[in-house]
Amino acid sequence: TKQSSFATSDIRNCTTSSPFLPPTVTNTSSQLNALRQRMQFYNISAYIIPATDAHMSEYIAERDARLAWISGFTGSAGTGVVTTKKAALWTDSRYWIQAERQMDCNWELQKIVWTDSIGEWLLQEIPAGENIGLDPFLFSIDLWNSYAHVLQGSSRTLVPIEDNLVDLVWGSQRPPLPTSEIYLLPETFTGSTWQEKVSGIRSQMEQHSRSPTAVLLSALEETAWLFNLRGDDISYNPVFYSYALLTTSDISLFVDRNRLSAEALQSLSALCPGPLCVQVEEYDQVRASVQAYAQGDVRVWIGTEYTTYGLYGVIPQDKLVESSYSPVMTTKAVKNTKEQALLKAAHVRDAVAMIQYLLWLEKNVPKGSVDEFSGARYVDKLRREKEHCRGASFETISASGLNAALAHYRYQWSTSGDAADFSFCCRDGTTDITRTVHWGEPTPFQKEAYTRVLMGNIDLARLVFPSETSGRMVEAFARQALWKVGLNYGHGTGHGIGNFLSVHEWPVGFQTKNVPLVKGMFTSIEPGYYQEGEFGIRIEDVALVVEAQTKAYLTFEVVSLVPYDRNLIDISFLSEDQYLNTYYETIRQRVGPELQRRQLEEEYEWLRRNTQPFSRGTLVATSLGTLAITSLVSTLLPDRQA
Repeated sequence: TKQSSFATSDIRNCTTSSPFLPPTVTNTSSQLNALRQRMQFYNISAYIIPATDAHMSEYIAERDARLAWISGFTGSAGTGVVTTKKAALWTDSRYWIQAERQMDCNWELQKIVWTDSIGEWLLQEIPAGENIGLDPFLFSIDLWNSYAHVLQGSSRTLVPIEDNLVDLVWGSQRPPLPTSEIYLLPETFTGSTWQEKVSGIRSQMEQHSRSPTAVLLSALEETAWLFNLRGDDISYNPVFYSYALLTTSDISLFVDRNRLSAEALQSLSALCPGPLCVQVEEYDQVRASVQAYAQGDVRVWIGTEYTTYGLYGVIPQDKLVESSYSPVMTTKAVKNTKEQALLKAAHVRDAVAMIQYLLWLEKNVPKGSVDEFSGARYVDKLRREKEHCRGASFETISASGLNAALAHYRYQWSTSGDAADFSFCCRDGTTDITRTVHWGEPTPFQKEAYTRVLMGNIDLARLVFPSETSGRMVEAFARQALWKVGLNYGHGTGHGIGNFLSVHEWPVGFQTKNVPLVKGMFTSIEPGYYQEGEFGIRIEDVALVVEAQTKAYLTFEVVSLVPYDRNLIDISFLSEDQYLNTYYETIRQRVGPELQRRQLEEEYEWLRRNTQPFSRGTLVATSLGTLAITSLVSTLLPDRQA
């Protein structure tokens, strides 16, 4: 009861004559008034503001957080639209409560995220004959075309405005450009030299049916991976502002030259002159250089998911070679043998930190001496102490009680663990793991929900499927145990993961636009369940796509090595299959020696206790067809919808 009361008192209420606004809300009146004045000057009736940058990045630098500055909403996914009279935000279910905690009553929250819904809203709010503005360098080709399609024939015009209106209003308060060093990743931590990678991409260009003469790279991960360079321009992501144009005979890297370390410059110029010589050009010259190159007898290969409409527009249509993703993006997604070994090693060290943390929580939570903030700081400290660690790959999600019902909760929003999502970047790999724990006596429903989430994780992890199967074709295996009793979760089931790159690495995963799964890809598997205002559950592991025993088929090898909370597992729902016991034996074999090497004896004993085999006698052989306590669910939650 106390938690449910808190859940309603920390979000805005705009329905009363005197609206209630929690202290986490940002007053956006002055920003909106200034933006509307700019809109009037440019003769537009609506302005669309995405939560991305000129490279279509999911996580962005503070200077690119335009949507956060204008609306107060800091989630990583969302779109804002400002008209002369209204302001509205679209975001997915992960962020609905966050938005209600952060936005003032100037903003409407729209809970449908499709581009069509934004377009339909614009058709209702904007009269025919008027203009809708946007920054062409903040919209991918595909997204621009989606808006154009929705508005086609409506007598409303999409107007590209290269002067970003939010930036003009933000003015001198906008954070400056980064100045930190861009450095070379040591060869020990790279799967191939950058020269080998360039040669491989050129081979793909030669084999392409349209024989492109160049590849344009816009995503920050692409240039970082291709040239084995890293930076710190975006928090938690070791990337840097850059573009690249790779032709059959030349290489241009568009970046602030003054920021490149001496070692990086030497690496890029070691084979100059020649086809493996990198010419460094100014970052803001990319559009002019691409436009000049496109005047010749050329064909430019682009990935439409990451190339902005602003760059796309300077290349003549007959000289474009389009695919959803560039060859660099798809090549990067398939790790070679060395890259796989590096990522696995990072996950062993990550498991050590996680086990240290879980033992610490076990000791201190019953004393009442741990909150979400101190827990997050402690696990971050443990990870920073590990070899090769360069810091977290996103801000630790440390959530307890009702806050755990928010899939991407940040502890700053509350003064207040049940669910904790951790990741860190090492020079040999990026990790991502979520564990949900309970100190006390969980309710029968909490145990069932947790066990069904675990069943979904296991069902997908042990699946055998044909090579090049689309992830979206198998995603339902992670949900079916929940679906059986009318439960579900509102986020994706998994995403790719990089080698000392972004924690969410496209195009691998289980969504519609992800590429087919092939051997060598890494993906997370992360089903969950979130009971709003009460508790949340997510179980996330990273897995490598490997060959199955069945010829020409694939399966997953889980490389996350941290046991699940035995206190939350209802073994009566588990089949007689020995998957869990086999997984726990793998944890003991791989992580146990590392704990002993570090002389972490107490942690080693914790590992032994928590990976004890489940007795075959207590595992009830059941199938999903008979897994049901529907009567319990309907009694507890009679109006539940999946």
